[in-house]
Amino acid sequence: MIPSKFEYVKPTSLAEAFSLLGNDGAKALAGGHSLIPMMKLRLAEPELLVDLGSIAELKENSFDGKRFTVGAMTKHAALAASDELRKHAPVLYEAATQLGDPQVRNRGTIGGALANGDPACDYAAVAHALGATFTILGKSGTREDTADGFMTGMFETSLKPDEILAKISFDAAPASAYIKYHHPASHFAIVGVAVVLTLAGGKIASARIGITGVGEHAFRAGAVEKALIGLSPSDDAAVLAASSGSAAGQDVRSDTSASAKYRSAVCDVYVARTVKAAGTR
Repeated sequence: MIPSKFEYVKPTSLAEAFSLLGNDGAKALAGGHSLIPMMKLRLAEPELLVDLGSIAELKENSFDGKRFTVGAMTKHAALAASDELRKHAPVLYEAATQLGDPQVRNRGTIGGALANGDPACDYAAVAHALGATFTILGKSGTREDTADGFMTGMFETSLKPDEILAKISFDAAPASAYIKYHHPASHFAIVGVAVVLTLAGGKIASARIGITGVGEHAFRAGAVEKALIGLSPSDDAAVLAASSGSAAGQDVRSDTSASAKYRSAVCDVYVARTVKAAGTR
């Protein structure tokens, strides 16, 4: 449980960070709660750690009444303490409050969690449900990506070695919720479901559903989203029927926490529960 030898640098500007990340063997460090354990197991062996914690531009947050912008270096605890998120985007607020333990929430960051590409990342499901935009910076300039484009595989994202995830932006989503069935020790999602609804006359006009912990990376449950249109979120039987097969088409994971069959069954139930929760808002 001892990492291989590495150098550590803490830049104070994006320009300095980019110059360092251009070196072979360099790796960006956000909160460290994903990368450091991997280094201890020598699953990751960077030669240079570039700590992004002192770069002010990566911590800027805003809400103009319609759209949120969250800096990638924003800590989980800050999201969990946000009254604006609790009121206008409860799906992200609830993910932050359920993530890890107090130590993790006070050190880990949303950008670090997303950039790690963990198949059980809570925020990955939330980003899908919110239709979030990822702003990515690099030496060659700025580019944007969607949640679907950013998450490419297990522990894989579209980030290049010399790029930094700078911020995540999304529209307010008051009718939203996040519920997960978590591992009792790590609190990682065995199944995590994020739902954003648009309601009209008490019926579901549109739905976006992000699911994590089930496949190789978070994904949208497109067929379920279509099946929910026109239903009342309080119609338990109809919502549960529409939620059936929520993991269809995915390579559902099977491990010591849950079999693929069990994960799939739990996924359907948790989608229905989360739709109902989002519909009460």
